[in-house]
Amino acid sequence: MEIYCNGSLAGTLTEESKQRYIFRYDDRYYYDSGKQAISLTLPKTQKEYISKTLFPFFSNMIAEGENKKIQSRLLNIDENDQFGFLMLTATADTIGSITVKSINSQ
Repeated sequence: MEIYCNGSLAGTLTEESKQRYIFRYDDRYYYDSGKQAISLTLPKTQKEYISKTLFPFFSNMIAEGENKKIQSRLLNIDENDQFGFLMLTATADTIGSITVKSINSQ
């Protein structure tokens, strides 16, 4: 999925498996000195960030508790599918400057 910061493409987040997530900044975003890192935990770099779990910065964008249960039923998605939840619920009206978009939805 594509990660946007204030409407600008900041990078891509990939789920290779349930235990391998990769975030990489877009080259144009990286080289633009006016663009800040999307998170203190993901400073701007040309290297890929790799994690065995969804990065906390992104998992914190997902609803919890009863709201998550309601979204799970309405969206017909497994409550444990954090990547799927992020894809379906963080496309607009998020708290903060980050939104996501499916790479295939262009």
